[in-house]
Amino acid sequence: MILEIITEKETFDPMTDLTPDHTVLRKFEQITANLARAKDSLSRVVFGQEEVIRLCLATLAAGGHGLLVGAPGLAKTLLVTSVADLLGLSAKRVQFTPDLMPGDILGSEVLEQAADGTREFRFIPGPIFCQLLMADEINRASPRTQSALLQAMQEHHVTVAGARHNLPQPFHVLATQNPIEQEGTYPLPEAQLDRFLLQINVGYPDLEAERRMLGETTGVESTKIEPVMTSADLIDMQALVREMPIGEQVVEMILKLVRSARPDEAASARVKSLVAWGPGPRASQAFSLSARALALIDGRHAPSLDDVRALAKPVLRHRMALNFAARSEGLDTDQFIDELLDRL
Repeated sequence: MILEIITEKETFDPMTDLTPDHTVLRKFEQITANLARAKDSLSRVVFGQEEVIRLCLATLAAGGHGLLVGAPGLAKTLLVTSVADLLGLSAKRVQFTPDLMPGDILGSEVLEQAADGTREFRFIPGPIFCQLLMADEINRASPRTQSALLQAMQEHHVTVAGARHNLPQPFHVLATQNPIEQEGTYPLPEAQLDRFLLQINVGYPDLEAERRMLGETTGVESTKIEPVMTSADLIDMQALVREMPIGEQVVEMILKLVRSARPDEAASARVKSLVAWGPGPRASQAFSLSARALALIDGRHAPSLDDVRALAKPVLRHRMALNFAARSEGLDTDQFIDELLDRL
C-alpha cells in the first residue's frame, strides 16, 4: 500500500500517507510514552507503591473506577490528586461522613424569583460534576448516600427531580477506604462494589522507599507534578484499549477463573463449602479491559496470561465473599484466589 503511494507521488508524507494500521501503531507509541512519563512522575511523589500506581493508571486507561483500600498515611489522597494533575483532569474531593446527604454529592434544585416576580427552579450541580471524583473514606457515609454514586458510576449521568444531567467526559471515581477502623462505618453494598473495576490494596512501603521518602518530603522543596496528557488524550487511550486484540488463551483463562469462583452446580466441593457468593459476568469484562490496559502501560500490544494472574486479586476480591466455614479456617479472599490460580 505504502509502496504504491510512493510510486504515484514524488514525495511521501508520513503524517498524511499512513495506512490505518500505521496510524494506530503511531498512536500506541505516543500513548505508551505518555504513560511511561506518568509512571515516572508518580513514583517521585508516591514512594514504594509502583504496583499501586500501575493498577491505578490501568483503571483509568480501561475507563473504570477504582477502590483504594489501605491504612491511613499511605498517600492514597496524594496519589489521586497527583493522577488528576498528570492527566489534566478536573478533580474534586468529597469527604464522606455519616451526615452527608445525596444532594451534597449530586446537587439540588433551588427556587429562584426573577425581577418580574416569576419563580422557577434552578439546578445547582454538586461536586460529582467533575472528571475525577475522589470519594474519601466512602464507607463512612450511609447506604442512602453511597447509592447516590450508583447511577453516575454506571451510566455517567444523574437524575435529580426527574431531570437528567450528564456528567463530564471522561468521568471516574477513585474511592478510598480504611480497613482498620470499622466503628461508625457502613459496608458498601455488593451492587456498588461490583461497579469498581479494581480493588487496589495499598500496603506499607519497603525500607528503601521509606528512607527515600523521608529525604525528599521533609526538605524545603517538594516535587511538583506537571501534566503529561489531557482529558482528550485519556479518551483516546480508552478507545485504543478497546481496539487492542486479546488472545483466545487469555479469554479462556479469564472465563475459567471467574466461573471457578462461583458456588454453582458445576463448582467443586471446596468452592461450594467455602464461597457464599461468587463473581458475576462483570468480573470477566473487568479482566478483559484491565488486562489490555496493563499491556498498554507496559508497552505491549496484547495482554498475556501473566496479566490475568496479576489482576486476579484486584478484580475478584471485592466481587466474591467467603462464608463462616472459610473464616473458621483462617482463610481470607486473597488466599482463596491463590488457590484458584494454582488449580488453573
